[in-house]
Amino acid sequence: MDFKNDQNLTIAKIAPLIRKRKISPVELTDFFLERISRFNPSLNAFITVTADLARKQARQAEKEIAAGKYRGPLHGIPISLKDLFYTADIRTTAGSRILRRHVPGKNALVVGRLFEEGAILLGKTNLHEFAFGVTNINPHFGPVHNPWDLNRVPGGSSGGSAAAVSAGLCLASLGTDTGGSIRIPSSACGIVGLKPTRGLVSLDGVIPLASSLDHVGPIGRCVEDVGMLLNILADGTSAKGKINYLRNLRDRIRGLRIGFPKPGFFGRMQKDVREKILQALKVFEQRGAKIQEVDLEGVRDAGRVFATIVVAEALAFHWDWISKRPQDYGSDLRERLEKSKDQATVVYLQAQEKRRKITQVFEEVLGKVDVVATPTLPVVAPGLEEKEIKIGRLKEGVRTVLLRFTPPGNLTGLPAISVPCGFSHEKMPIGMQLLGRSFDEATLLRVAHAYEEATSWHEMFPSDSK
Repeated sequence: MDFKNDQNLTIAKIAPLIRKRKISPVELTDFFLERISRFNPSLNAFITVTADLARKQARQAEKEIAAGKYRGPLHGIPISLKDLFYTADIRTTAGSRILRRHVPGKNALVVGRLFEEGAILLGKTNLHEFAFGVTNINPHFGPVHNPWDLNRVPGGSSGGSAAAVSAGLCLASLGTDTGGSIRIPSSACGIVGLKPTRGLVSLDGVIPLASSLDHVGPIGRCVEDVGMLLNILADGTSAKGKINYLRNLRDRIRGLRIGFPKPGFFGRMQKDVREKILQALKVFEQRGAKIQEVDLEGVRDAGRVFATIVVAEALAFHWDWISKRPQDYGSDLRERLEKSKDQATVVYLQAQEKRRKITQVFEEVLGKVDVVATPTLPVVAPGLEEKEIKIGRLKEGVRTVLLRFTPPGNLTGLPAISVPCGFSHEKMPIGMQLLGRSFDEATLLRVAHAYEEATSWHEMFPSDSK
């Protein structure tokens, strides 16, 4: 296989060829390092490139595979990590000045698992400072640029990871999601991002944003790739061993129920987004699924509830630094933290009670349907300089708009995935979000894959990265 001329490289496609020794991990790694060298100066997706480590790991993988010691589908696969994961002897900055020279002495638990499976680390990706934002405009390491339009944001906070995957600088990446930080950039960059059920994937060795909302999950070019990564990352086991979340991937979805919120739930969104989501629902119907209107009016306060909880828990982590070293924060994050210093404890506790009610609403809805479908974002990726987004006659702040549909997944802990579902008239990616029942990632991946099989959006490649 001449992988160098294939724009749509996936783990699912490459892994069997590595196993059969038709593709060399060394050659594959050099290919991606060369692409990083060419395109990262314009994308700014990476904070740290680990070229020497990557080549060392690639040589080891090639030697092991030649000796018949194949470890699994990640053996010899080049990936990246959001710069929030501890990596032994490699700096982990969290996109901050405060941790600019922070070098952990150990790997995050999930990083250790990836290395045990033979994954190759190309580098650590750029992010919104301390993961506290949705644009990935970083005051210390510079903004990440969207591969589809370099004048637009990639979404955040895992924007560097999403841009790297979208632009073909790695085969997959690991991100974190506190209010949508995997799904938002995956939608904005036209790729797949999975936020697993809360508690399914370890947070050990991951710098926190909000301790009760944080999730770790994979970002890739297709549903099967993120499912492969979940199989390795997940803590869940059964009596027979590890659970295979891809076990039903290719099953038909005839008879499955897809919930779609009543029109009043959505509020304002761009016309192109609305049209593509409605077209996606028709694809599900053509595949035999049943579209069922569901009532999510009870989660209208989700955005405010999320904002209250996230800032309180972020303050708990940052308290000493923001008190003693405020000048070391970027103005965006410093102002948000300082503005919320006097938030009353009772407000946080009330938000947690509302969170329980929102979770109850979703659990009741998911007792009637198998998954719920929404747009991931109400708009396509905004420009780097945009502070507000106009939809119809009204303008709203960028953060408010981009966080419209994703926080419920974090408040409830339910699994959620974003998959590409089309493009706007400006040729920018649009994403669809699917939310499923707790620990039922197998069904969620099955539904997402059925849509992917019926469309070709996930095969599109940004022209700026060719």
